[in-house]
Amino acid sequence: MKFNLKEAIEVLERTPKTLESFLIGLSDEWVYCNEGEGTWNTIQVVDHLIECEKSSWIPRLKTIIEDGDNKAFPPFDRDAHLTDPSQSSISQKLKEFKRLRGRNIEFVWAEITKGSQFELTGEHPAFGKVKLRELLSTWVVHDLTHVSQIVRVMSERYREDVGPWVEYLSVLKD
Repeated sequence: MKFNLKEAIEVLERTPKTLESFLIGLSDEWVYCNEGEGTWNTIQVVDHLIECEKSSWIPRLKTIIEDGDNKAFPPFDRDAHLTDPSQSSISQKLKEFKRLRGRNIEFVWAEITKGSQFELTGEHPAFGKVKLRELLSTWVVHDLTHVSQIVRVMSERYREDVGPWVEYLSVLKD
């Protein structure tokens, strides 16, 4: 087991700053491009991250700590951000994400006070029994996945323009 809460928080607290630095001030062409029909653009990825901060990580963490295996995780709609999209600017969205993430990290530090808690379990509707450390690890990798997705989506915008160099650009590999 490699999970370490301090190391996990190092990534979780940097994600909002990373996205702010990378995305604020970019033209709409960058933040609204996608990889084709049915794929998410950068704005939608940020909206999804916000929805996760509100409705996924902490409610599931609370369920494990408070109820354990006695109660299934509350439902989470991974596409909720597509149903009722926010009309806020990317800057406003990232500010909201940063605020929510800060609050959620404070909650984690307050609630997880001993290493034995990492082995507490909860009931995931699709996976069955999952451990708290698995949930926290997934939160970190989820962030990294979506940072990677944003880079990949934005790279796709210039796929045809790079010409023969596409051969050397792994982000554009199918």
